[in-house]
Amino acid sequence: METPLRGISQSRHFHWYVLGTVLIGAFMSALDASIVNIALPSIIVSYHSRMGVVEWVSLSYLLTLTLLLPAMGRLADMLGRKPLYSSGFVLFTVGSYFCGAASGIVALVVWRVVQAAGAALLQSNSLALIMQVFPERERGLAIGIQGAVQAAAMSIGPFIGGILVQHFSSQAIFYVNVPVGLAGTLVAWLVLPRPTVRKGRLSFDYLGGILFSVALASMMLVLTQMTAHNWFADHKALLLSLALATFGAFYLVERRTTEPFIKLSLFRERNFTIGNISGMLSYVTLFAPMFLLPFYLEKILGLDPERAGILLTPVPMALSVVALFSGYLSDKFGVRLFTAGGMALTAVSLFALSTLHHDSTVFGVGWRLSLLGVSLGLFTPPNNRSVMSAAPVADLSVAGGLLNMMRSLGMMCGVAFAQLIYSRELHTLLDKAAEASGPAARILRHHDMMISFDKVYFTMIFVALAAAALSLVKEREDIEKI
Repeated sequence: METPLRGISQSRHFHWYVLGTVLIGAFMSALDASIVNIALPSIIVSYHSRMGVVEWVSLSYLLTLTLLLPAMGRLADMLGRKPLYSSGFVLFTVGSYFCGAASGIVALVVWRVVQAAGAALLQSNSLALIMQVFPERERGLAIGIQGAVQAAAMSIGPFIGGILVQHFSSQAIFYVNVPVGLAGTLVAWLVLPRPTVRKGRLSFDYLGGILFSVALASMMLVLTQMTAHNWFADHKALLLSLALATFGAFYLVERRTTEPFIKLSLFRERNFTIGNISGMLSYVTLFAPMFLLPFYLEKILGLDPERAGILLTPVPMALSVVALFSGYLSDKFGVRLFTAGGMALTAVSLFALSTLHHDSTVFGVGWRLSLLGVSLGLFTPPNNRSVMSAAPVADLSVAGGLLNMMRSLGMMCGVAFAQLIYSRELHTLLDKAAEASGPAARILRHHDMMISFDKVYFTMIFVALAAAALSLVKEREDIEKI
């Protein structure tokens, strides 16, 4: 008698069942990434802590996730994607529960690390599973659906988080993941394809993994602590030197080992390398303005935090809608039109943001942010498709891990750059305001803030154009292969 599991695997809709499973993990991890920041002020009060400590609730998650993505991808390629993806649900669910139950801020940070390890298992395998089960003609559509679900989860995260914090507690934002994680664990175990048994001895490049992790951690601490006042900020030169030295040592080790942590040969594929670099640049151009816009909305336009949060939702909402179509159309017409065109439109949207002023309307802000979301919706799914298509089947998970790692680095670079420019202009602002009073001080403050915003926007325009130019030199292989 045929078992339900065997029946699912032999169904002609099997690849869509796998996508549905991947979407559960994508929705859960994206929702968590956007829901936590809204609760940080409440967490400060609940745990009687200060901002410098509570910021590690977010930072520890981001650092752990980024560091583990390549390693989890490598393990999945070795041991199989089903057991590691299922384990990702388990770890994320356990971490979420104990985050909610944490009795102190230290325990909360520790369990956020566990939660991030689960997210790394999910994110490093999601694109690989899609590429594994979908025929080439439908991969762009499937990746577009995944991108749309992630963007939708990010757009509703702050809204759901605000409701949970206001009517329950800050712990509720973690507990909400538990039923979703339990359902995801069951579905993943029933649906995902069984891993192919690998013959021969399995070997993990521990030295390469350690060197890469040290280099990456050092670089991330330099980026995230540039404007902080702590030991990391005081020793940026030391951390940067450590990052460069360990990256160099990693390169030498990987060239000589038979089973490398990351196959350097992957980067000989033009579409793989260009797609990763342009993907990182796209997140730089997204997160730099997204970091600054709340300051503009609250300090210049005078909106309250709730209205400001709602006004930022056009970016992920537009991204979500457009991602569905761009992924599908890239299956028909190739990726270069959408990746180069998307980043060129990003440059246009950034220029439009630079024209905002102190009395811009809500509608004026909204259509500019929608344009930014549309441009990134055009770019992201086709770019992800081109990167994953360039990787060998045996390395799909590590390729997916690297792609998501570059996304995280782009996010950190964008925020770090915007934060650095804004904090420098802030000192000038305070000096000028000290020499004036009343309306004159307010006018000077607004003027200096707008100058700092424009500096970031115009720099991001050049970054977006660089990503567009890179996308133009991708190999034309999509249509021919299809």
